[in-house]
Amino acid sequence: MARPRRPEDPERWLPCERCGEHRECVVTWQELEICGYCYQAAKRTRGVCACGHNGVLPGIINGRPACRACSGIKLNVDCVECGAEEELYAKGRCWRCVFGSTIDRILTNPETGAINAELKPFAAALKSMKRANSGLTWINQPHVTAFLTDLAQSPAVTHEVVDALPKSRTREYVRELLVAHEILPPRDGLLHRYIEWSNEALSRVVSEEHRDVVNRYIRWHHLRQMHSMESVSQGTFLRSKQTVTVTIDFLNWLTARDISITGLSQPDLDAWQAEGPSTREFAIRFLSWAIKIKLVPANLTMTPHRRGSRKMSAEDQQDAVDSITSNKLALNPRDRAAAILVLVFGQQIDRVVKLTWDDVIVSDELVTVTLGDIAIALPEPLDEPFRYLAGERELANTAAHPATTWVFRGYMPGQHINPGYLRTCLTTICSTRAARLGTLHELTKLAPPAILADALGYSPATIERHAVAAAATYAEYVSNLGDD
Repeated sequence: MARPRRPEDPERWLPCERCGEHRECVVTWQELEICGYCYQAAKRTRGVCACGHNGVLPGIINGRPACRACSGIKLNVDCVECGAEEELYAKGRCWRCVFGSTIDRILTNPETGAINAELKPFAAALKSMKRANSGLTWINQPHVTAFLTDLAQSPAVTHEVVDALPKSRTREYVRELLVAHEILPPRDGLLHRYIEWSNEALSRVVSEEHRDVVNRYIRWHHLRQMHSMESVSQGTFLRSKQTVTVTIDFLNWLTARDISITGLSQPDLDAWQAEGPSTREFAIRFLSWAIKIKLVPANLTMTPHRRGSRKMSAEDQQDAVDSITSNKLALNPRDRAAAILVLVFGQQIDRVVKLTWDDVIVSDELVTVTLGDIAIALPEPLDEPFRYLAGERELANTAAHPATTWVFRGYMPGQHINPGYLRTCLTTICSTRAARLGTLHELTKLAPPAILADALGYSPATIERHAVAAAATYAEYVSNLGDD
């Protein structure tokens, strides 16, 4: 993101003769006083001049950008290393040449004096970034430089080698870069994050006996479930962390009262629930497992935790949709597109983030989105944010996202946006759960469950439950057709 401009100072500076803003002028071009911002912008303006020259166009003739020769501007943009016309960074070299030499220096193994063979594709991918200045800013950060230097000294590049390096966000970001460029094989990131988290969580268990119980619960229940999945979902990951966290608090609570898990009684469970917040009710998941393996008596019970089921009213939904389509809230196109899918089509955020450009087709005449088995046409103005995202798709093809197909690309290389983060971004509009439930409640009054299920990608049973709740069954729909 570009830095915000400093405020103008009309009392101190005359207006720039290009942009008209009152700022310090740093150069005189074509007999015009030019401010620093216009000077920087001119060095980065590229295109084809009216004379046919293809390169940097710092001048302006008849309202069109012009090359140095035509405009008579003296400006050094000739890189002494590659010879290209580019904005220079240091010692007469352009950003790209400096970036490339920095990559070579950091990724060179000091023992061999060369970049390890496994890292050469990684170096090439970094050098291919469209914005070398962004790459140089990133790689020159001390923690990034230190991590890549350690990686360059490793004898091989494997997930195990990366795991052994200091834990940090940089480590996981670089790991995903290596996966995106096929240097490392893909692996379930959330599964391994959970394993790493659970190993650390065990240290919080006070009693050795209870630590063994939690370890068995993690290994035999949560990890067994995760290993059976094709890929661990964000919901499963967060739910498992929450359950184990509450379980550890519960067992530490028992330890503080000198109660063993094998001696657990119903009054103990009642006291645990009564003394704390409603989140303590998540311990019922652990209790069910403990009963199943006969660790505790089978007659023990807990009050289950109930998620809120509030639905957004039709009036609130209409106001929210109006705000999105008119963009009264000044949302970015990504958030507007996601909000449309939630508010208009009742989609879950976990499913929204997984949309690809195979699901969203943008043409000059039409924008369609496939949520189930049917491609749904988006009328104006619902199509606007999707057209914008499609237009900037080319800009998304960076070292972090080579040939990305995600509609909602994320921070981590090659991955879609984190659903929790997107959900938080939409809180200025509504609760996504309340909005989704409200939308499904209203839609089931208008169409039969079978059609909605096909169009929205839900199971017929799920839509039928919403239809029953809205007092609009398929039979009523058919009878209404008969009355017409």
